[in-house]
Amino acid sequence: MAEQQKAAKTETSPLRAVKGMNDLLPPESARWEWFEDAVRRVMQRYGYAAVRTPIVEPTALFVRGLGEVTDIVEKEMYSFTDNMNGDQLTLRPEGTAGVVRAVTEHSLLYEGGKRLYYLGAMFRHERPQKGRYRQFHQAGAEALGFHGPDVDAELILMCRALWRELGLIEGRDLWLEINSLGQPEERRAHRAALIAHLEAHADLLDDDAKRRLHSNPLRILDTKTPVMQAVVDAAPRLIDFLGEASLAHFDAVRAVLDAAGLPYRINPRLVRGMDYYNLTVFEWVTDRMGAPLTVGGGGRYDSLIEQLGGKPAPGVGWGLGIERLLLLLDAVGVVTPPRLPDAYAVLPAAAALPTAMVLIEALRAHGASVVLHPAGKDGPASMKSQFKKADASGARHALVFGADELAQGMVALKPLRAGEGAATQVLRPLDDPAAWAGELLRS
Repeated sequence: MAEQQKAAKTETSPLRAVKGMNDLLPPESARWEWFEDAVRRVMQRYGYAAVRTPIVEPTALFVRGLGEVTDIVEKEMYSFTDNMNGDQLTLRPEGTAGVVRAVTEHSLLYEGGKRLYYLGAMFRHERPQKGRYRQFHQAGAEALGFHGPDVDAELILMCRALWRELGLIEGRDLWLEINSLGQPEERRAHRAALIAHLEAHADLLDDDAKRRLHSNPLRILDTKTPVMQAVVDAAPRLIDFLGEASLAHFDAVRAVLDAAGLPYRINPRLVRGMDYYNLTVFEWVTDRMGAPLTVGGGGRYDSLIEQLGGKPAPGVGWGLGIERLLLLLDAVGVVTPPRLPDAYAVLPAAAALPTAMVLIEALRAHGASVVLHPAGKDGPASMKSQFKKADASGARHALVFGADELAQGMVALKPLRAGEGAATQVLRPLDDPAAWAGELLRS
């Protein structure tokens, strides 16, 4: 009996979202739209076109692309077997691999390089905390088919342009760190020296570092374990193993940043979390939310396209976490411009509804945002109640469909905000909304 009661209760209990996967509701959703609009404006200025890839991809895409021994592949991916055909699938944990897969599959580089950007949800099975969720969202840019350091620098400068568009100040709210990972042969020489150094201090390594010692020693340099910091600080630096060509590429990127007046810090321990990077890598870091925190980053990945089955072609890009960036905007006091209606329609009587709806639709067709006060079961609310709602909506004007005004073929246009013209209402013709719709629009 108890089991039956428990089952019945479960069937009727309210369902909740999956832990770490959050609903986005008004008014916060307006803040996201404002951010996404800023991203699109900046991308358009730089000549980047939007691309949308599936949320679900073959698991092999991320194993081959990110590296089999990365934290993402080993611990964090949501992977499953398709019950219909047995395919191994994964909810995408990051955006670059899917974009590269799409570019390769559809031969987008046949006629030359492509500049692309994306906005979308990603998934990683992490412990949920502020700014880090199991479903999170990224904005990213990818430039594919371009070899030169000019594109590396362009992408970094694009980030700065986005920060300024959002009201952030580089150098105060966040700063740039850069490094070069060189080429594979240079990394192999550094890897051998690094392993020898770490083996000499094996007694100080934590379990995670010991596990990675021979599979992915570069990631050990990114440790947060205090007892290992001295060992990491004394480790061989990759930049000291770079050849002439790699150093020239790095110097060319720095020359553009210097000329553009963008300060940066060279961080020789900066490695990023994916295996596909080479040459330039960079991160944007902030301490405005407490301890230093990365809000975005990226770099060059010249072997990834070939690694995923395409013809050899270079690539470079970046990604940023939207949730984390919005927290930074909150921390520094950036206020999102409110999205308010231009007008609020007030109907004293139900008989006015057909005429009001025709006019409201015409005004909307001319670009005005108009909210209609909803009628209750017993018809329109009192005028006092409707005007109270109109004022609370933030609308600049009220459209009053009174019986006297309608009898004259007019609607009353009443300012609701100081500085919006005359303090008293004026009449406007119902049959020619195009002549006065512009009065409603916000400049």
